[in-house]
Amino acid sequence: MELTDAFKQISDVVIDAYFITDAEGRILDYNRAFFAFFSRAVARKLKTMTVGEAIPMERDVVSECMQTGRHVRLDEIPIRAKGAEQELRVILSAIPLKQPDGAVTGSLVILRNVTDEAMIQVKYQEMLETEARERERLVEQIKERTGSLVDANELLLDLQRELMEYKKGIRL
Repeated sequence: MELTDAFKQISDVVIDAYFITDAEGRILDYNRAFFAFFSRAVARKLKTMTVGEAIPMERDVVSECMQTGRHVRLDEIPIRAKGAEQELRVILSAIPLKQPDGAVTGSLVILRNVTDEAMIQVKYQEMLETEARERERLVEQIKERTGSLVDANELLLDLQRELMEYKKGIRL
């Protein structure tokens, strides 16, 4: 597969993890970013594994892209590389590799690790929810205190009226 050689030439400058498969889904080549997803023991065996063995996923996007001959993209999907302790969130793109006659011979899969960004979004959402609850609590507290002030003001007005009536009674 001559595309594999082309990707090897640029693999050092590609930031995202990628790997190349054959038509059966076996991993043929990958870059250092993909290698880093795995423990060393597992990473050394990557070229003997299929995609499903290396990264078990609910949806077989590699087969899907090769069967349809079209690009498949999944946003922020959770994956756990074989032997890895931590689950990652990635944007996954699977692109079919085709011969000039249109026959699909494999796939290029690009994985952008967005775990940190996803965690920041979750924390931001939690912060927004906490702030909304605090804002609601403060609104209720303001309403309660405003009611207390109105009651105190009415009592003051009643006392002032009584005082005025008392003063009028003394003057007469």
